Amino acid sequence: MIYFDNSATSYPKPSQVTDAVIYFMTKIGANPGRAGHSQSVKAGEIVFEARKKVAVFFGLKSPMNVIFTSNATEALNTAVKGLLIKGDHVITSAMEHNSVMRPLKRLEEDGIITFSVLEGDDRGVLSVEEVIKAIKPATKVLVINHMSNVTGAVQPVREIGELCRSKGVLTILDCAQSAGIIPLDMCADYIDIVCFTGHKGLYGPTGTGGMVIRDGFDFNRIRPLKEGGTGSLSDKTVQPAFMPDKFESGTLNAAGIAGLSKGIDFLNSLPEGLKSVQLHKQTLQKYFIEKAKKHVKGFVTQSETEGYGVVSFTIEGLSVSEVTMKLSDLYGIMSRQGLHCAPLAHRRIGTFPEGTVRFGFSVFNTRDEIDSAVKALKEIAGGN
Repeated sequence: MIYFDNSATSYPKPSQVTDAVIYFMTKIGANPGRAGHSQSVKAGEIVFEARKKVAVFFGLKSPMNVIFTSNATEALNTAVKGLLIKGDHVITSAMEHNSVMRPLKRLEEDGIITFSVLEGDDRGVLSVEEVIKAIKPATKVLVINHMSNVTGAVQPVREIGELCRSKGVLTILDCAQSAGIIPLDMCADYIDIVCFTGHKGLYGPTGTGGMVIRDGFDFNRIRPLKEGGTGSLSDKTVQPAFMPDKFESGTLNAAGIAGLSKGIDFLNSLPEGLKSVQLHKQTLQKYFIEKAKKHVKGFVTQSETEGYGVVSFTIEGLSVSEVTMKLSDLYGIMSRQGLHCAPLAHRRIGTFPEGTVRFGFSVFNTRDEIDSAVKALKEIAGGN
C-alpha cells in the first residue's frame, strides 16, 4: 500500500506514538484528575507533560492555556461560539474548511452575527489591504486557516495578525493542516487563539486536538462549549472558572494525548525539526507535480509546485471518483477525492462541484512511491 491521504490523517504513525498509546492503555489506564491514587496521578502527569509540549510548540509560556479537545473542529466551535455575541461581525476567507464555515453560518442563521468572506488572490491568499477594507466597527474576529487543506496555500498570518491586533480585531487561526509543518509563535505572529488537530502533521492519534489561547488573553471572554465533570470544585453545580478546567468537561482522551505528546517528540527529534519536514514535503511536491505534468495526459494541478505536501489535481476527461477508485483498487494507492469539506475553496479555484483528487505527503513518503503513483496515473489517463 502507498498512503497519500496524510492531509486527512497521517499514516503510519511513528513507533513511539503507538507505543505510548499502548503503554497508557496497558500500564496506566486511569482517569487523569479524577482520583488521588497513583495511577490517576500518573495519568495526570502524562497529560500535563503533553500540555507543556504543546505550549512550547506554539510559543506559549503557560501550559494551562492549552485546552485539549477531540479535534480541531471542536476547538474551532469552542472558540467561535464562545467568543461571538449578538451584533458581532466576523471576517473569514473563501478557503475555509466547513469546521469554520458551518459554525459561522449557524450563528448567522440564528441572527447573532454577520460575516464577510474574502476571496483573496487566484490562490485564495488574503492581502493586508483586503482585510483592512473588510474591517467594520462591529468586526470582532478574523478566523482563517493557516494552510489550505485543498491546495496547500499558506496565508500571511503574521502580517494579517499584526494588522488585526492594531485594529482591536481578535484572530483565530485554524492550524489543522499546518501544525507540525509550519512553525508558529503566537506572540510573534499576533495570534490570539490557535485551533489544531493531533492526527495530521503532529502524527498523533485520531481524537486529539486542542484550542490554545495566547498568554495574557482574557479567557473569561470565551464561553465554554459544554459543561460537566472536571474533577475540580465538585461541590459546586457551576462550571469552574479557571484554566483549563473551564473548557475540559468530561474524561479526556488521555491515551490519545499520550500519543500526541510523543508525536511532538518525534518532530522535535528530526535533525532540523520542522525545517526537515518542510524540505522533505517540498521536495516530494515539486517532484510529483513536475513528473505528473510531463507524463500524465490531461493532468492539471490546483496547487503550486512549491508547497508543503498538499496537492490537488484533476485529469481531463476523468471524474475524480474514478481516479481515486482506480488508484486504490488497482494500484493500492490511497488518496482522497471530492470537496474535502471545503466547498467555498473549490468554488474559489474553479473545481466545484466535483472537486479534485488530493495527495497529501508525509515524512514517511518517498520518491519511489511517487514514481509508482505517476506510473499508475499515466495508465489511468490512457498514456503511452
